[in-house]
Amino acid sequence: MSASAALMAAAEGGIIGDGRTGANLALAAGLLGLITGGLALARAGGRISTGSARSGGMSAIALGMAGTVLAVLHLATSSGGPGTGNGLVGAVAAVPLGLGGVLLGRRTLTRFRRAGGPAE
Repeated sequence: MSASAALMAAAEGGIIGDGRTGANLALAAGLLGLITGGLALARAGGRISTGSARSGGMSAIALGMAGTVLAVLHLATSSGGPGTGNGLVGAVAAVPLGLGGVLLGRRTLTRFRRAGGPAE
């Protein structure tokens, strides 16, 4: 199975369950991206001393992008409107969560570069 076919099947929820599963997967990825980005930003600011701010920022960008792509794919392939049980509202909520994770990851990498490496 190709990567595009796997993403499409995950967005539709066809492999793992009903229509809401794709939206829930996108919500989880977006929320994890947002949380990872917040923690990485705290590391870059010197408030948390464990882990690498750079790897946290890159992870936040990857998770946020995955959540956004899955949500947009789900929005494009879902039939019906809000309240039909297809997970449309969840996919709409996942888009800003994923974009927030991307923005926090980018801000972390910018702060990391300005500091000239590990913030200590």
